[in-house]
Amino acid sequence: MTDLALRSVGLRKTYRTKGSPPVEALAGVTLEVRSGERVALLGRNGAGKTTFLRIASTLLRPTAGAVEIFGVDVDQHPERVRPYIAVVPQEGKPFFHLTPREQVYTYLRARGLSRETGKARAEAALEAMGLTDFADRLAITLSGGQRQRTMVATVLATEAPFLFLDEPTIGMDPFARRSVWASLRALSRRGSTIMLTTHYLDEADELSERLYIIDRGVVRVSGTSEELKRSVGGTLKVHMPGGAAEIERFRSFGRCVPDGTGLTVIAAPERLGELMGVAVAAHLTATVGPVTLEEAFLNVVGRSIDEE
Repeated sequence: MTDLALRSVGLRKTYRTKGSPPVEALAGVTLEVRSGERVALLGRNGAGKTTFLRIASTLLRPTAGAVEIFGVDVDQHPERVRPYIAVVPQEGKPFFHLTPREQVYTYLRARGLSRETGKARAEAALEAMGLTDFADRLAITLSGGQRQRTMVATVLATEAPFLFLDEPTIGMDPFARRSVWASLRALSRRGSTIMLTTHYLDEADELSERLYIIDRGVVRVSGTSEELKRSVGGTLKVHMPGGAAEIERFRSFGRCVPDGTGLTVIAAPERLGELMGVAVAAHLTATVGPVTLEEAFLNVVGRSIDEE
């Protein structure tokens, strides 16, 4: 295997339905992932994240362009790629007639692991995901969050060289999410490469070593979370609901990012007092905090990640 775990060049995907105009889900995505790296594809719903992951994990064919996993073209040789990858699909669910213990163990055996290794890894993954107390209950009786944890445990137990996780923590409580993060960090330390899609800013910030912001089928920017935060141009954010209508009052204070009817101003600490005075004069309320990945996303995309 090469030092480059994934390489995508000009990847395009257009969906065509009879009687409807074509929909371009990917419009030429080029990116790279190094072996052992944790990378997040960050974007709003419909940005193209899931389409990219499905193509890269051999589940969908591209319209144009190419993706290689460890130097092997996934479209031309999917059978050579699949032994090296494992996938948590966004809509995936465990088999309803299996228990979490059976689900994980059966999947590992299907991948060719021995009985002893399968049992040991299954137990470790169930414990890591907090599923030990539910391990012998049928999946159909589990909550949505418990089913999602079962899917993540199934893939983590493979310890595959490349893990694809599409919105892996949807439906999970905060404690379960952090358990997933800890397990993924541990796997990457042991050499696994991890790519996840997410629209959770905190997840991308905490987990990824590098991230790509995708919007409308193209990569808008890439870098570490800290690099993207620094690119915003200040250290403080001042958010004013209803402030978008008064944007001209605040342009001299720093970068102004409208978000619907609201306005976020990125400013230096020494200008804060003056800025707040202008906000009061304009009859606006304001909240102040440090610059986060949310401001970087707004700066790049121009819309909140949750905006419809």
